[in-house]
Amino acid sequence: MNQFKRRISKIVTVGKLPVGGGFPVSVQSMTTPHTTDLAAMKRQIQALEAAGCQLIRMTVSDDAAAFVLPEIKKMMTVPLVADIHFDYRLALKAIDAGADKIRINPGNIGSKDRIQAVLKAARSAKIPIRIGVNAGSLEKELLEQYGHPSAEAMVASATRHIQICEEFGFEDIVVALKASNVALMIAANRLFAEQSNYPLHLGVTEAGPPWQGTIKSAIGIGTLLAEGIGDTIRVSLTDNPVQEVHAGFEILKSLDLIKKGVTIISCPTCGRADVDIFGIVTALENRIKHIQTPMTVAVMGCAVNGPGEAREADLGVAGGKKSFLLFKKGAIIAKIPESQVLERLLEEIEHLSESKEEISS
Repeated sequence: MNQFKRRISKIVTVGKLPVGGGFPVSVQSMTTPHTTDLAAMKRQIQALEAAGCQLIRMTVSDDAAAFVLPEIKKMMTVPLVADIHFDYRLALKAIDAGADKIRINPGNIGSKDRIQAVLKAARSAKIPIRIGVNAGSLEKELLEQYGHPSAEAMVASATRHIQICEEFGFEDIVVALKASNVALMIAANRLFAEQSNYPLHLGVTEAGPPWQGTIKSAIGIGTLLAEGIGDTIRVSLTDNPVQEVHAGFEILKSLDLIKKGVTIISCPTCGRADVDIFGIVTALENRIKHIQTPMTVAVMGCAVNGPGEAREADLGVAGGKKSFLLFKKGAIIAKIPESQVLERLLEEIEHLSESKEEISS
């Protein structure tokens, strides 16, 4: 059971998805093909949705990208977020095209008339905007005032954009304060959370390649979520965005903020192990990604912790001399040769997923 007391922000609705207000933390990602490449966009959107992505953002960098948004929206079952920088006309076109949310910074799109036009259109369409502050692109005057990208400078930037929206009576806002430096990202979001009740989109920006980026994101996003801060997340990886979604859900699962899919408990092995735990776990992980039913599966290598972990999981195997004991709901149901354990475990996982049996996780 989740032990973290959530920061209760105001609620913003993106399509039919509530963000904030104590609602479940959502996982989002961003498409990588050129937005006008409809075939590539369709393939990636389908892959992201199959992975469970709950919000999909895409670049709208020119008129051609804005023009194809209605066609892209037909491909989607989750909300579409249009990512726009500087050009207020693209924001207006994206709103007209049916975007469910706009990512744009009001202070960067020119005169107050332009800002008012975008906010008026968003209000009329009943869609929110996301204000995104990035430590790498802070306003020149804030850098001069604070001397360097700091948590205070980032919050000051967010506050400036929020005040512009509030001046025009627009408060349907999500805020993101991102940095590639994990400690800075954490500090900025903590500071903002103390001062405002707008919902927060969490992410370590430009986190890097999969291994480094996942670790940095897990620390940055996970630290804040463990403190109750954060309403929606994106893990930014230099990789297929489907991997961002998988990583995001693993972060949420590790904190008991979501119940989804198989959680594998497996030992790191040692000289006591007489079975190939590495091979079994790798093969198992690759073959259960489609399972959405929440369950815990233990794959253990020896008699020290193996039986106890396997007994507490929904399903578990504990290794011995080239064989395993198979546990289900705490009871031993079979002794299986090592050569057969993977297929038998997969059979039991599929059966448990499809059945009405109570799952402990």
